[in-house]
Amino acid sequence: MKSLRTALLASVLALPLAAPVLADTPDSLLVVAQNIDDIVAIDPAQAYEFTSGELVTNIYDRLVQYDAEDPTVLAAGLADSWETDPDAKTVTFTLREGATFHSGNPVRPEDVTGSLARVIKLNLTPAFILAQLGWTPENVDDMITADGNTITVKYDGDFSPAFVLNVLASRPASIVDMETVMANEVDGDMGNAWLNENSAGSGPFSLQTFRPAELVRLAANPDYFKGAPAMEGVILQHVAEAATQQLLLEQGDVDMARNLTPDQIAGLSSDDIKVETFPQAAVHFLSFNQKNEALTDPAVWEAARYLVDYTGMTDSFLNGQMEIHQAFWPKGFPGALEETPYSYDPDKAEQILADAGVDLPITVELDVINSAPFTDMAQSLQASFAEAGINFEILPGTGAQVITKYRERTHAAMLLYWGPDFMDPHSNAKAFAYNSDNSDENYQATTTWRNAWAVPDELNELTMSALTEPDADARLEQYLELQRAVQKESPIVIMFQAAYQVAMDDDVSGYVNGATSDFVFYRLVEKD
Repeated sequence: MKSLRTALLASVLALPLAAPVLADTPDSLLVVAQNIDDIVAIDPAQAYEFTSGELVTNIYDRLVQYDAEDPTVLAAGLADSWETDPDAKTVTFTLREGATFHSGNPVRPEDVTGSLARVIKLNLTPAFILAQLGWTPENVDDMITADGNTITVKYDGDFSPAFVLNVLASRPASIVDMETVMANEVDGDMGNAWLNENSAGSGPFSLQTFRPAELVRLAANPDYFKGAPAMEGVILQHVAEAATQQLLLEQGDVDMARNLTPDQIAGLSSDDIKVETFPQAAVHFLSFNQKNEALTDPAVWEAARYLVDYTGMTDSFLNGQMEIHQAFWPKGFPGALEETPYSYDPDKAEQILADAGVDLPITVELDVINSAPFTDMAQSLQASFAEAGINFEILPGTGAQVITKYRERTHAAMLLYWGPDFMDPHSNAKAFAYNSDNSDENYQATTTWRNAWAVPDELNELTMSALTEPDADARLEQYLELQRAVQKESPIVIMFQAAYQVAMDDDVSGYVNGATSDFVFYRLVEKD
């Protein structure tokens, strides 16, 4: 292990601003051991992975944003004030004075209009979030306009102002330094290739080093409009093995370990290490691709709900990391369905399959991220489903490999998790209860489309109705109805809601980990 420690410290410390090589981490740097191999893209117009969300949040600002002081409250960002006009379908923002990008360029109204339009024109994975406002490549320049220090945002749809502001607080609404980005444009990509290796934000940190599946280094922005971070930099060191993360933390080689198992949390041996728990919005699910004929019978979907050993997992290796939750909108948010009608009952599952005349056994490839706790979950599912004649062949892969396969609809069964793209129930409703065009050519960043599930018309219509319902209480009732429908009959078996435990050195304070990866903040971190 000596060689691993040496390699880790060398990779962390042999960087600009680094301190001399020490046994412990430098006082000016926060060093985090974390599995970061899920990163596919870091350009805010493309970034759609969990770790990517953390980077975007710490590097970029939005007009309005959830921030470190209280990640449940929508606050001022690059706009210091705004007014909504529901009748005219506009929101008018006044841009903050004095904000600058990491390049030193001032944040200008044309950076705001250009950044939002850029997302729509590139039309990469997260563009659908902003496109909900009726923006298209053809009309977006007319929908987002600037007049002096004022930005006017128009939207086309019967949305509540709260929904619109939540969309504008989402990841792809991050504002980039358009002058710098467009100076690095290649073949009309609007700087996308360059921005997937560099940063051009105004946030509390800038990207200093990015080596995929190896290391990310963030440098503090001393001119941040809310004040410079206490740490001069943050290192995210890729360490896939949870046991290695534990060892490095106990040896003082890192300040924080992000992916420890419950057993490792319980077995931490140092009095100088503390554990903090953060409720999470991510729901974990098992899903079946409807392109696989053996998985299209609704009886298979129903039986699957009784073949998950929910309690067995949460009472053992998931203890402290997840709780049983069987609906697509996470508990703790308005409109969440907290009913858990399904429990492990292999006899009932066998009877359901027999009554439906399902031809058994079924052999299914199950894709899973090759790290804890996902491989343990896959093995539990493999054992419990086999009792009813459904045999999983586990296919482990990196986060990027598994997610890419899911987006291409080339999987059979998938064990994965999903977090809302923004804090509104429609975010998950559209992901789990909507798919009006199931064709391969109509790519949608949703669980339904990726599983090739042609959602019934009544659910598609209810999803759109809930989005436009002006009465707040009636709207939440519609989301409860949607959750019950997906819970009862869909090829998506929602099992758990995450609770996230982070082990860190006792001298670390101020770390904020909100309900989603977009709410991970390092700006307030200090080391005593």
